Order: sequence, then structure tokens, then C-alpha cells
Amino acid sequence: MAPIRTLLSGLLGAALLVPVLPAATTAAADARTIDYGGLRLAVPADWRIVDLELDPDACLRLDLPTLYLGRAGTQRRCTGRAVAGRADTLHLEPLDGAPPRADIPTITVDSGTVPPEDPPETDSNELRYALTRPGVMATVSYGEAPDAVRRVLARARAVTPSGPKPPAEPAVAAGGDTPRTAQPPFTGEGFDACTAPNQQSMDTWRADSPFGAIGIYIGGRARACAQPQLTADWVRRQSDAGWHLMPIWVGPQPWHSSSTGLSTDPSEADAQGRSAADGAAAAAESLGLPPGTVLYNDVEGYTDRATWDAPVVAYLTAWTVRLHELGYRSAAYVSAGSGAKALSAHHHQAPEAMPDVLWVARWNDSPSVGDADMGLPAGTTQWAGRRRAHQFRGDHDASYGGVTINIDRNWVDVDPSVLGTGALFPLS
Repeated sequence: MAPIRTLLSGLLGAALLVPVLPAATTAAADARTIDYGGLRLAVPADWRIVDLELDPDACLRLDLPTLYLGRAGTQRRCTGRAVAGRADTLHLEPLDGAPPRADIPTITVDSGTVPPEDPPETDSNELRYALTRPGVMATVSYGEAPDAVRRVLARARAVTPSGPKPPAEPAVAAGGDTPRTAQPPFTGEGFDACTAPNQQSMDTWRADSPFGAIGIYIGGRARACAQPQLTADWVRRQSDAGWHLMPIWVGPQPWHSSSTGLSTDPSEADAQGRSAADGAAAAAESLGLPPGTVLYNDVEGYTDRATWDAPVVAYLTAWTVRLHELGYRSAAYVSAGSGAKALSAHHHQAPEAMPDVLWVARWNDSPSVGDADMGLPAGTTQWAGRRRAHQFRGDHDASYGGVTINIDRNWVDVDPSVLGTGALFPLS
């Protein structure tokens, strides 16, 4: 069985804690007072505080209660891809020059720091508030509800001298031209990383690494890392450079969790699959990924197949049908020992609703999409004909051209032009 890439937050704290903390005073037994960018706010005592200017390689994790201060850096210490529990986090950075994120909504707050009472629901449990008066961009992530972290913002106070201050312009997600294609036919090595690398890293690896494909995590309630680099312009630049992009949605997972779990009821899992497709298609459109793009759903491995096989199949077939309705193509990332076997066993029941592409995790160091490496029956026609990818090595640091990134390594054999069987859109 392929390794499960889940990182449980309770096991991570010491390994990821950034040792350098900004100046703070004790305001109360359960909070610390932090000044940043003209704001003074009380931070819960159990939150980490990470100064990104002092530690530019720090990872903006979404599963550890944290206040992040400053612009995101390289995030080269990011590991993991899906998490069982999301936490309250707050990222504060200067509004002027904040990246125009397309994967999560941005809400402008013209006066003070009090966010609107009814924030929009998001499939990724992330929001951005452009605080124009203090000139700060506040990115919020949460587990089940944003209430607690929004209260931290609402109680913040200005510490700069009063008087008129010209507001900075909030970053708006606008990525320019739609990519000509984000997924040219590709056979070869690819990688995925918890967060989209910065442009310098992408350019270096395009020139010096063996990779021609990259998996990018565009959203979902179980996404492990923030994506400060992921803009429509970033997508366009990689497309123009010839990268084959593999957009990944990290939706509900086959584990018991009120915030990130998949329902064990197949009918409810079906509804979750359709909702995930809606969220993924909206994120893809915002990022400039055109209709016909293959969107991947990350479903982590599991051992209790008696409980999870039926809901996983219901979830991924509903995901597929809904994506086809929306004009996108469907793919699933699953473990060779669980999800791949479940989909294969049910393939004959509804072949038209099966994912167009199968991406299997089996960490056996074999760069191949043969039946055995994919966990499929020998000689099968399932997902034959350039519709497969195999993640053959998991979390490890790789260095090319002096740039180190923590990655998973994949062999990809995907040609979107051959897809479309059962799809509700014409082939491009």
C-alpha cells in the first residue's frame, strides 16, 4: 500500500516551530500583544509567531495555530500535502505589493479592522481581508469556522498617529491572458510540492532539473500549505515556459473529522464530490486554467476498505460527472492499495463516470505507469492510452541548480487530447 501523506498537527509542533519571535509583551494570561504594520493585536497564547522576514524559508502551514508576519519567502521547508485537522492561522503582510491571489476570495475593509459579519463560505477555509486603513493584508485560515481568528482581527487597534492616510490598493486577482494550454501532452518526470515555488526556483528547475510537469495545490479544505505564490500570472508564466501543470484539489478525506472528513454515507459523499468539483472549477477559472483542463482530486490512502471504498467511489464519480458538466476533465490521486483498487473494482459499473486520468501513489522507486505499479489488474484496459501518472517516491529534498525543494516525484504519461470518453464537452 502506498504511504499516506497525512501530517497530524499534534505530531508536528516541535519540528516546524520557528525559533525567532518578534518582540511581544504579555497582555493577559491567555494572550500576547503583537505590533505589526500599525496594528496592535492580542494573539492567543497557544499560537506560534513566525517572522517571515527573519526566516524566509519558513512554511506557511495551515494545520498549526500561527501568526505569520511579513511577506512569504521561499517556503522551502514545506512538507506534507493533506492534513487531518486545519487550524486557525493569520498571515499579516503589507497591503501594498501583496500578491493578487486567485485561489481564495479577497474582501476589502475600508474602515478599521473589523471584518464583515457574514464572510463568504469558501471550499478551502481561507479568506483575505484587505485592511485599507492600516495598509495590511490579512489572510485568514480556519478549521470549521473563521469566528475565532476574525475576533483577533476585530479587536486589533491602530498604533500609528491618527490623521488621513492614503489607502493602499488591495491586490486584485487578474492574471492577464488565458494560458494557451496548461497541459501539453507529456511523458516524463514530474514533481509536486506543498506550495507553488517562486519564479526563480521554477526557472532554475526548468533549466536544470529532469522535470517537465508540476502538481500545484489549488484549494480544498484539507490543503496543508498556504499558496502565496499561486496567482493567475504564476500559472501563465509556467504555461509559457512549457510546464505541464497538474492542478490538485484537496477535498474531504477518508478519515473521521468534522472539518476535513469524507462522509461514510455514499449519498452524502456524492454531494461532497459535486461540491468539490464546483470549488475546484471556480479556483481553476480564477487561475486562468481553461475548460478542458484536467483537475486532480487528492484522496489519501486508507486501510479500512470496508468502510471507505463505497463513499470514495461515490465521491470521485460525482466529482467526475460534475466537472464534465462544468467543462473540465477529471482526475483522481489515490493510493495503489486503497483508492485505486476501489475505482478499478467498480469501473465496469459506470465507466463514463470514472476519472479521465488516474494518478496513483505507490512509493516503490519505479518510474513507470505499468499495471503493477498502478495497482491495477494485469492486462487491463482501464486508464490505458496516456491517462496515467505514478507517484513513485514521496517526501524528500531535491536540489537542482542550487535550489532545494521538498517534493514528491512522479512519472506522468498524460495526453489531454485523448480524453473525453463519457465527457459532456467536446474534445479540444
